[in-house]
Amino acid sequence: MLGITGPPGAGKSTFAAWLVSELGECSIVLPMDGFHLGNAELDERGSRQRKGAPDTYDVAGFLCALRALHTCAEVRAPAYSRVTHEPEVDAIAIHPSHRVVIVEGNYLLVDSLPWCEVKAELNEVWYLDVLPEIAATRLRNRHMSVGRSLKEADGKVKTVDLPNGEIVRASRNLADRWIAEARDASV
Repeated sequence: MLGITGPPGAGKSTFAAWLVSELGECSIVLPMDGFHLGNAELDERGSRQRKGAPDTYDVAGFLCALRALHTCAEVRAPAYSRVTHEPEVDAIAIHPSHRVVIVEGNYLLVDSLPWCEVKAELNEVWYLDVLPEIAATRLRNRHMSVGRSLKEADGKVKTVDLPNGEIVRASRNLADRWIAEARDASV
């Protein structure tokens, strides 16, 4: 299991998809974003406006899926829909034929509980670096592409995404490999 981490807007999903395209059918991506808590639960907690922060994920479920990959024949995992902004239960099926599982997400190296248990489940973790201003542009465009206004997108970037990026950057020294910043949004 190879972890791909970095701050929001670093290009983790794009990079993981590229790796799968290079490796072929023996590989699959397991995105951490599928383990977002549902909007109803976030509303109940008063955390929906902070969606994406470390405490807005089902970390126990994520760890359970990672651990199951070591022992189970098939593991079903959720995917995150950027259309409904909700996790889609059992959307990903990981089989024994998937010899390489690329686990992609922000908090794979965070060294506080319960996140600190994630790294032990991975064989290696690579950190994608990006300048905050490049990440901010990418994230603003992403938020606007799903219907947010420029003002809403800027607000989300400034109050959620960039602070979360700082949490991720604080743990980058734990990575097995660093990949230098890609200035192009396609990387």
